[in-house]
Amino acid sequence: MRVCTIDIGSNTVRLLVADVTGPGAWRLVDQDQTVTRLGEGLARAGVLGEAPIARTLAVVREYVERGVHHGARDVHIVATSAVREAANGRDFASAVERATGRRVDVVSGDVEARLTLRGVRHGLGDLTGPVLSFDIGGGSTEYVLSEDGAIQSVASLRLGVVPLAERFPFPDRVDAPRYRELCDEVRARLGRELPEAIRTARIAHLVGTAGTVTTLAALDLGLARYDPERVQGHRLSRAAIAQLAARLGALTLAERAVLPCLEPGRADLIIPGIAIVMATLDQTGVDTLRVSEYGLREGILIDAIEGRRGPQPGAAP
Repeated sequence: MRVCTIDIGSNTVRLLVADVTGPGAWRLVDQDQTVTRLGEGLARAGVLGEAPIARTLAVVREYVERGVHHGARDVHIVATSAVREAANGRDFASAVERATGRRVDVVSGDVEARLTLRGVRHGLGDLTGPVLSFDIGGGSTEYVLSEDGAIQSVASLRLGVVPLAERFPFPDRVDAPRYRELCDEVRARLGRELPEAIRTARIAHLVGTAGTVTTLAALDLGLARYDPERVQGHRLSRAAIAQLAARLGALTLAERAVLPCLEPGRADLIIPGIAIVMATLDQTGVDTLRVSEYGLREGILIDAIEGRRGPQPGAAP
């Protein structure tokens, strides 16, 4: 069985096409991602803009066609923060359905977090002790506290890099007082909005997924071209992230945009992304995080496999 999954995020649309070879197992056929900035201006206007809608719709249509061209009969499309929060989000989802002939599932923050955890666990395997996984997105950041695969607490915060970048733009070299203001706000938000179970947990493993942390891993590794196999499982220390923050902060937006492994569409987002990472380290008291290349789109695939085959007895989230 060949399956296609498409994750419509607030900043990036991600494609995964795979051959299912067994319960929770697959062989990669195709994968891709495109920054479309669907959530651009959403925090200010409350609606998805015409230009972001057009960009995103074109990419989703192309990805569905690629999946079908590869022979995928099952195409699963999931939309997250921007679509669930926008006043016209349902209209956008309906437009995607008309354009592609495929259903769009607009998932809640809790479901998004659960699916992300499924992807993370598949990629990294079982980790002993309490694990806090976090996914920094364009429109929200999800946190999942789990132990032995059992979810202890979930939080989906409306804390995304797109609105933060719009409020704290750094087109030139990063202004230190303004950056401290950004970091102070993010730390305060985590202190107020994270559940007590997460704020007070003694974390054995901190795991980060999605574009900010995978980009930081690639930069830390000094990759000339992005290599998911080397990024997967990479450990990022607080000191390494601080060095990357200083390096990126010394560059203009245009200079950041030409760095290897830093997509031009992420050049303005990496600064607020780092602020969220550092605030998460501060909140948890952990000095090192593990990077997961696997995340939401892999979690969607696992759910699709189980939906086709039926849930596996005793399957972890």
